[in-house]
Amino acid sequence: MPDTTYLVAAVLISAAVTWTLRALPFAALAPLRASGTVQYLSTRMPAGIMVILVVYCLRDLPVTHARVVAPLAALTVTVGLHLWRRNALLSILGGTAVHVALASTVFAH
Repeated sequence: MPDTTYLVAAVLISAAVTWTLRALPFAALAPLRASGTVQYLSTRMPAGIMVILVVYCLRDLPVTHARVVAPLAALTVTVGLHLWRRNALLSILGGTAVHVALASTVFAH
């Protein structure tokens, strides 16, 4: 069995590394909050990320098959609900419900 001093040292080193790794992002982000570039990206990135996710999810969609209906209908419902109500939770839940309902009917046959 390892020496008690060794075990205490291992626990202390592990705790120090864990604390440092958790505190480091907050210390690094503090000076960036005043940056004009970061403020610009914080307003533009959410829409950019959503476009990238949509393109990534739909890139291999076979437009000649019947199963294309579910994702495109879900996308249309999600965008429509968001433009209408401006509620992300409602948009996500509505689009997911439409996709699940249509996908289960298309794949059931």
